Amino acid sequence: MRPHIRGWPIDGSHALAAAVLCWAGFALTAGLVLTGRTASFDEAGLRLWWFGPDVVSRGPAWLVEGIRDLTAMGGVLLRHLFALGALAALLFLKLRREALILAGTVIGGWLANSLVKLSVGRERPAIVPHLTEAGGNSFPSGHSFNSAVVYIAIALAFAAMSSRRPVRWTIVGGGLVLTWAISISRVWLGVHFPSDVIAGWLSGAGWAFLAALLLDRPAREAAKRLAEADSEHIAVE
Repeated sequence: MRPHIRGWPIDGSHALAAAVLCWAGFALTAGLVLTGRTASFDEAGLRLWWFGPDVVSRGPAWLVEGIRDLTAMGGVLLRHLFALGALAALLFLKLRREALILAGTVIGGWLANSLVKLSVGRERPAIVPHLTEAGGNSFPSGHSFNSAVVYIAIALAFAAMSSRRPVRWTIVGGGLVLTWAISISRVWLGVHFPSDVIAGWLSGAGWAFLAALLLDRPAREAAKRLAEADSEHIAVE
């Protein structure tokens, strides 16, 4: 990875490979859902977190509350607050290229998720009780998609601060683990089938990596122009 101003951009071939793998996984999952081949898997996955004829949630009350807190990180308010905080931090650190890519990834992800959700229109599961409010279509999980987009994009942006590959991989890996945990919480709370969150997470992660590749050049050029404008302004003063 080569430095630009203060950041080390993600390797384009790595981003492309990750995006292709994620989108291929999403296409496979969508195909299985549309042909009705995930029914038994989805039911087993939902019932994994429940037991007994009365369908009671597994685990103590504090654990269920913790799962709600985890899923809240993927909600509209918190994920947008995290995204805005990350943008502010990146701009403060003068990592403008990374800030522009993060903003473009989040905005583009919202549009992509809306289109995918409209194309399938699956109803939410009614096998187990819902332990949190959820509206709209079930497939793919918008919660999982948007969480993956925002937090993986944030991880990619801050990973660019280090020239050391192990550090960058650790940061991005942390983003992947966090977003997968948020996705699983949707199944635990009974508001999504497992295939919903798998498809949502794969498509969201795929978009985050693809956007990092597609937006790199325009963001780099825009950051360069902003840096030149700052230099000219300082020279005039």
